[in-house]
Amino acid sequence: MIRRLSLTVTMLLAGAAGLSPVLADEPCANPKGALGVSRIVEIDAKAGPLYGGFTKYEKEPRFLGPKEVVLTFDDGPLPKYTKPILDALDRFCTKATFFYVGQMAQAYPDMVKEVMGRGHTMGTHTWSHPLNLRALTLAKAEDQIERGFAAVALAAGQPIAPFFRFPGLSDSGPLLAHLQERGIAAFTVDVVSNDSYIASPQRLAARTIEQVEHRNGGIILFHDIKASTAAALPTILNELKKRGFKVVHMRSKNVFEPLPALTAELEARQTAKATGKTANAKTPGENPKKLVPFYAPIATANLETEAAPEVTVLEPEARERVHAGGTHATASTPVTADGEAAATGAAVGAAGPARKKARHRHTREKDPFSLTDIIGGSW
Repeated sequence: MIRRLSLTVTMLLAGAAGLSPVLADEPCANPKGALGVSRIVEIDAKAGPLYGGFTKYEKEPRFLGPKEVVLTFDDGPLPKYTKPILDALDRFCTKATFFYVGQMAQAYPDMVKEVMGRGHTMGTHTWSHPLNLRALTLAKAEDQIERGFAAVALAAGQPIAPFFRFPGLSDSGPLLAHLQERGIAAFTVDVVSNDSYIASPQRLAARTIEQVEHRNGGIILFHDIKASTAAALPTILNELKKRGFKVVHMRSKNVFEPLPALTAELEARQTAKATGKTANAKTPGENPKKLVPFYAPIATANLETEAAPEVTVLEPEARERVHAGGTHATASTPVTADGEAAATGAAVGAAGPARKKARHRHTREKDPFSLTDIIGGSW
């Protein structure tokens, strides 16, 4: 069910969920050059929906129209690159969703708090980023998911969204069923920036815009642990603005409740580390060296109050995730100008020439859809 809410109702829901962008008292510093947020999609995750094109499993209908994009960043935080990425998003007065690794969040909790303090949405990306989650036993894979949520929420110091992305997009039926049972929405992507393999900011910006144009928008995958991403993002945002693309910001209607036992375990580890009782402490009572984030004080979020984005609420029903066939690389289809997909998932799987053409685009760089080619921390 989709419904549109007034600004008053939107603010009430935002306060209840505790996950919404904070509307600033001051307008955007550069409204003419701003990309802004044209629409907010508020997702009810309790039925475990699946969004995005790159999956072999049945997914929810695409909630983006032509020339609409969602900005997402995986693997962080890493202050050296996360900070300039946040600054670029602020300059363009726009918002993103961050899917964070539990271990990284525990290393830089203040950076997690800053990301949320600037009005972005926080999801998770497992505890330690195993390259192929479905290759683990079900128990270990579920622990990776649950431990990641507990760690990121603990670092944030507040509830986070029940939003999850599989490392390497390696989803599976049993793990999607677990997410549905826990009320967690899963997100794949429509556009891969390929920033794990492209070191040149200029080439990264050009490739990203090319793919966004080809897909006529979509959920874009970046990583906020990459130098090239931090350097290229202002150019990418500027080009999106010039070409008439609009940013849609995802927000959760629900908050996630981590397993209490995992939260208690992580808190005990933090306490032990702070008191120098870990194995890494040089002598009893000596604190290990603290990881210090390198960033300025939290900036005020800067969505314009005079032009609040429209809110669309998505409330999909629970269902069994049926394998739809094809591959991750052929599951996403471009969207035409009238908003309809160029072909259904089945048609795409059968379209040999089109599939070969799409694959050929990646021969200049390493294939981002090959799990065997993924290096540590790539996705």
